[in-house]
Amino acid sequence: MSKVKYRYNPETLSYDRIETGFKYHLSRFFTYSIFSALLGIVYFFTYTYLFDSPREIQLERENSRLISQYEIISKKLNQVKLVLDDIQQRDENVYRVIFNADSIPNTIRRAGYGGIDRYRYLEDMDNSQLVINTSNTLDGIMKQLYVQSKSFDEIIELTKRKEDMLRCVPAIQPLSNRDLRRTASGFGWRTDPIYGTRRFHEGMDFSAPTGTEIYATGDGVVTRVRSSAIGYGKHIILDHGFGYSTLYAHMDDFNVSVGDEVNRGDVIGYVGNTGKSTAPHLHYEVRVNNKAVDPAHYYFQDLTTEQYEEMIRISSNNNRTFD
Repeated sequence: MSKVKYRYNPETLSYDRIETGFKYHLSRFFTYSIFSALLGIVYFFTYTYLFDSPREIQLERENSRLISQYEIISKKLNQVKLVLDDIQQRDENVYRVIFNADSIPNTIRRAGYGGIDRYRYLEDMDNSQLVINTSNTLDGIMKQLYVQSKSFDEIIELTKRKEDMLRCVPAIQPLSNRDLRRTASGFGWRTDPIYGTRRFHEGMDFSAPTGTEIYATGDGVVTRVRSSAIGYGKHIILDHGFGYSTLYAHMDDFNVSVGDEVNRGDVIGYVGNTGKSTAPHLHYEVRVNNKAVDPAHYYFQDLTTEQYEEMIRISSNNNRTFD
């Protein structure tokens, strides 16, 4: 038996009976339902914002581990860069010097990889800067490794050709001079014998009688045989390959023609007094990649250590040239 319910009516100062039929119960149901739904929504959003779900907690842990791994990778990449820098230094200052290979500029070794917006799509990620920096570092290392790999390929090829290169390097004196008495003037600033002014002497002068034999100082090909009334006078240029070339000037006569292949020690001509010359002598130059270098540094098959030091002393003390 349902209970009868009343509600106090302040106007009549009496209790009015409350109808508790179907409509009443339906209204109560909807009221409770709406209230429960609102309460559930409030609870849901409060829990969502204030408390992490088990899945979110797991993801946060994984994210933290990934950040730690990226930081470890970044430190290891920096160590790899140090090792790679050391390899590049050895390549430039040892291997490429030994084999007379051209240097690889830093603009090529450390060139950028891809565009500046290569990782723009990562900018919306959390900790995006760490990820982008690590990716850029890895790209740079990959590019440098590629360049270094190509460099070593070149060095390997030069190593295979080492025997050929050693035969081509101008490694003896251009005429017979075991006692060094024919050493006249060396490489460097000297007084011009005609004009009396200081100028840079790009070779070495050897005094010798007209007709003295002149030798090829390394294997090579004759690229120039020329006569002139001025300058070098009668002179020859040999191309030895590997960036080396030699010039023999003020000759009296030739023993080769353009295109001839010569070996170290072959007689290519004879000492003379032609062109801009004040006495019979040989002016001899060594060029590496078209740049004049001191020929005295290349007599290692001809001179002992003591003879080399004596030649440097003699050539340095003479302040005048014959040309």
